[in-house]
This record gives sequence, C-alpha cells and structure tokens, in this order.
Amino acid sequence: MNRIVNSRLSQTDEIDKARSNCGVVGVYGDASASTLAYYALHALQHRGQEASGIVSCLRGDEDESRLRIYKGPGLVTDVFSDHELLNTLLVGDVAIGHNRYSTTGSDNLENIQPFMVNYRDGQLAVAHNGNLTNTRDLRHRLQEEGTIFQTSTDTEVLLHLTAKSKASTPEERIIDALNTVRGAFSLVMMHNDTLIAARDVHGFRPLCLGRRGDAWVVASETCAFDIIQAEYVRDIEPGEVLFFDKRIDDGGQPVTRRLDQNAEKYHYCIFEYIYFSRPDSRIFGENVDKIRRRLGKALAEEHPVAGSEDDPVLIMSVPDSSNTAAIGYQRSSFKQGIEARIEIGLIRNHYVGRTFIQPGQEKREVKVRMKFNTVKGVIEGRKVVVIDDSIVRGTTSKLLINLIREANPRELHVRISSPPIVSPCPYGMDFPSREELIAHRNNGDLDSIRDEIGADTLGYLSVEKLLSTVSHEGKCGWCTGCFTGEYPTNVEENLRKEVHER
Repeated sequence: MNRIVNSRLSQTDEIDKARSNCGVVGVYGDASASTLAYYALHALQHRGQEASGIVSCLRGDEDESRLRIYKGPGLVTDVFSDHELLNTLLVGDVAIGHNRYSTTGSDNLENIQPFMVNYRDGQLAVAHNGNLTNTRDLRHRLQEEGTIFQTSTDTEVLLHLTAKSKASTPEERIIDALNTVRGAFSLVMMHNDTLIAARDVHGFRPLCLGRRGDAWVVASETCAFDIIQAEYVRDIEPGEVLFFDKRIDDGGQPVTRRLDQNAEKYHYCIFEYIYFSRPDSRIFGENVDKIRRRLGKALAEEHPVAGSEDDPVLIMSVPDSSNTAAIGYQRSSFKQGIEARIEIGLIRNHYVGRTFIQPGQEKREVKVRMKFNTVKGVIEGRKVVVIDDSIVRGTTSKLLINLIREANPRELHVRISSPPIVSPCPYGMDFPSREELIAHRNNGDLDSIRDEIGADTLGYLSVEKLLSTVSHEGKCGWCTGCFTGEYPTNVEENLRKEVHER
C-alpha cells in the first residue's frame, strides 16, 4: 500500500546557517522495524526538517506489493502523529526511513523520500543522504533512452540505473548502478525484503552500523542507536555495500561488497564535525563533542581575547551547535593565563514555528528575536566573546550582534570555530550561491566582514589549524571545498555554480 500525506511542503526561511543534508536509517530483522525507524528518525531530526518517510516490509512476504510506504511534509512527529499506522500500515521486520532537507523551491510532494518503484525484479526503495555530482549527464542519457522522471532530485537516477542495468542478478544490478554514479551518497535501499546500505568511495557523509539483539540497524549517526538501545558496531566503510538478507538469518554477518571505483584518499565532510552532527554522536571514528572542544581550543590559541582577574572575559555561545566549542575556547583561554568565564548569555527558544517567515529584512529580524533572547544581567558592562560555528550570508550574525548590543556589553568580540565559507557545496550541504556568501562578497577581507556584521573584532579558525585539529592517519582525509573552493572530485559545471536540488 502506498500513502502520501496530501499537502504541500511549507516554505521556510531558516536562521542563516548551512542547512543539513538529510538523515537515513535502516532496520533489518526486528518485528517493530517501522517503530524503531520512527524513533531513529526522531533522533536524526536535526539532519532534515522538511519531510519524513518510512518504507517497511515483512520478510518472506511474496505479495507483489509487499513494500508499504508512508511519507509527508513536516517533522517526524507531525508526519507520524497517528502512531497506530506504524503497527497497522507499516507492518514488517525490515524498514528504511528518511528525513529530508530541501532547497528553496523544491517543495514538491514527489521529492519526499524514500522513493519506491515496481520493476522487473519486484519492488525497490531508496533513501539517500548526499549529492550526486554527475546527475546532469546521467539524467540526459536516461531521458534519451526513454526514461520518464517523476521527481527533480538526483536520487531517482539510482532507481532507473538499477532497473536498466543488464547485470545478471538484482544484487549485481544495484552494484552496477552504484558504480555508475559519482559524488556523495550514504544511503539505504530495500529490494523486496532485502536491506542494502552503501557509502560512496570518498566517504563524504557518515553512515554507521549497529546491532539491537539479533537485528541490524544502519543510521547516519550513532545518536539514532541510543534512542532505540542499539549497540554501535562500526562505521560502514567508504566504498562498502552491505546486503542484509536471508544469508544472515541464522546469525551470520551481512554480505559485504566493494565498489569498483577507487579513491586514493577518503574525503570526509569536515562540516559534519563543525555543525551538522549532534554532539552526542560518534562519526568518522571520533566523538563529535570531543572534536568541537578541540576546535574551540584551537580557536582560542589563534584568536585569544585578553582578560584579567579584575576584567574577566565573558565567553558565550550561540546555542546550540556552538556550546561545546565555547567550552573548549574558555578552557584554552584559562590555560593561557586569561581570566575567562563561560556564561549563558543567549537563551534559545526551541519552539519557533516553521511557517512564519517570508522574505524581508524586518521579518528576518523578528525571526532572530523569536529564536534568541539575551540575558541582560550577564552581558551588561562586560567584555563579551561570542562563539559561533560559522557565518554564511552574515544576515543573522548582524542581527544577532545588534540584539546582543542592546544588552550593553562594553566590548563585543566574535570568534568562529571554522574558516570563512567561500564556496557552495556539491556534496549535499545547502549553502547559498557563492555571491551570497559574506566571505566571498568581501573577498575574504576580515575587516570588511567585521564591519558588516558590527563586531569589535572578528576571528575565524584557519584551514591549517582546523585540519591539524581533526587529522587522522593513513587514508583518512577531509573535504574542505566550502572553505577552499577545491573539490576532491570532478564536479559538473552547474554544480560549481549552485547546489543541485535535493
């Protein structure tokens, strides 16, 4: 049975941050698979808040419509507000789920994942995190061959490539399709009652493997395991494809395949550590909280603000993603002999509605005031250092600094735990166009950026310091394209100019 909530996705105007790049989950071998997927998606809500969906099936079911789907716009709790549908419509012991972030204008219901199709080998569903970088060429080729596309996303290409593959078995056809696409993908698929999990050869996006009793779980981040009491086993490796089917039903391991593509070095998205992932997750072999503390420490080493016992520095974060970086900054400052105290100077309202904002400066200001409020008694008359993870357009930073200045700090210093963002991302992060980025617009001149946002001083973490903070041994490496404009793979020209629609 197929069911899609019949309403349009709401247009939103988010606080000025890079928007995340979707979250995926897969469950194999648990009678409550769809319920587990629901809770896992709830834990991954930060990775996508535009839409959510789940596909489920019962192993051994030979019905031609064995896969059941339910998806719609909104938060996980909005889409699945009727919990009974998890036990009635979405029955089964195999499930995949998806949380989606869309780009502006891509609010069509057809673009909500997971996608599901019927084809010669049965049914196929997919949920994808990332961006494919050769989509334009592949779509053109497939359309020339007569393929009719139902969505405007890159993910649909995978379904058509699988269906058209001339390989001998369904497993080989899926491998063939994955070998054809390029770019970033951490994904889960269902082929009838088989669960498939795959990660691109560069490993741009995280993907983790866990166990819950005899069941297997796959998710974008380990925080999804915690909520369902699953045990983290390991990261799925770059270029690895796992098949969960009857071959493991007697207690064996998932069947592992490798993609034919080769990457001399992995290129993990470094922005996952800076902003996207939850601090309680473990990705790319490290705890996110631990890395963010290191980033704050490195930032204090590069851009300290003087303070003494008589005139201590007040360190405050822009909640919530900068909280742990602020802790690292304060501790490093203290070790340098700087009297620095961390305080809660901004209170974040977590209950801001998502359909309120329309374009316009005045309403953007109201959005900031709805989301943040200052603790005036903490800030007034103090030398304040505001820690934030990034500045994108600069519009929110300017409004936020104006808001903090209303609390009458004596000095206001801004420190950013990442380098200046100068380029869009072709691998699944939703940045604005290059011309809209404040660092690009000001040619990287920090004094101009500082003046535009209204800070007394401004300091970014350098690319060199960032890389030394998160460095790994061997084949592990990082994608820093948004900071350098240098991408680790060939990118179609249209993706160099703008983010491809997700």
